Amino acid sequence: MPYHRLSLEHIARASQAIEPPFRDSPQFESAPLGERLGCRLVVKLETLNPIRSFKARGALWLASQLDGKPHLVCATAGNFGQGMAWAARKHGLRITIFVGAGASQLKVERMRALGADVRTAGADADETHAATRAFAAANGALLVEDGRDAAIAEGAGTIGVELMRWSDRFDAVMLPLGDGALLGGTARWIKAHSPATRMIGVCARASPAMERSWRERRVVSRPADTIADGISICTPMAEAVADLVGLIDDIVLVEEETLVEAMRLAHHELGLVLEPSGAAGLAGLLAHRERFRGQLVATVLTGSNVTAEQRQLWLNA
Repeated sequence: MPYHRLSLEHIARASQAIEPPFRDSPQFESAPLGERLGCRLVVKLETLNPIRSFKARGALWLASQLDGKPHLVCATAGNFGQGMAWAARKHGLRITIFVGAGASQLKVERMRALGADVRTAGADADETHAATRAFAAANGALLVEDGRDAAIAEGAGTIGVELMRWSDRFDAVMLPLGDGALLGGTARWIKAHSPATRMIGVCARASPAMERSWRERRVVSRPADTIADGISICTPMAEAVADLVGLIDDIVLVEEETLVEAMRLAHHELGLVLEPSGAAGLAGLLAHRERFRGQLVATVLTGSNVTAEQRQLWLNA
């Protein structure tokens, strides 16, 4: 394909450089899930690491590329912030993290436990990002934005390196889609090595901004009101939208109840507790199972940071 800002060389280097607990995560074919969904399904577990999500991959790769000891600042729904806090601690960097008013207190507490200065600002993601940018400008801090910084997507793209070690070529790979770093980075690697594999993103119907932006080939803002905070986006980064154009094959939307159904399916068949965004790939397969019948499909289970109250509400556990 023509020039792409996400570097295959960088993804390959990141796959060796990222801290071992966050790479080479388990991936296996799940017969019970495949039977339920009518396809051969390979699942990759990005929950069995110190922050229970894939987000440290990109954060660690970005931090390893920095010069000096900048004061970092970022906005997050929680998992990206945990990844950045982990990377900042590893590299001896100061970090300030902004969250919205409705942020998960579990995730906030874990960011603080990792040494981050966590501040609350904004009623939605756009307001939180605006506060973060203002803080960076006022304090001379280095602004890190998930979806805008290429290194974050390249670090996430190491998941594609690992998926491509599977013995057979996948017909499709279905991934949660929020800020775009996971899908952009993973698709960059997979499309370079298996062009026929369809790369498909999954957005919550209650947070359709990225889906609209990709289809219209421009940044489109939409309100976001979904239980899947990890893929809740009001206004995508222009760079993230551009990364997906010409690279992925489709984006599907799923209902809130389908996200919960997918969480329960993973809990019942795999014994895993997933957060809604972590189960979004499964939700996409549930909603579109006829489209993938009989095919070899992979999905990534991306996060498992849920509170006891959320487990009771969504899993009756």
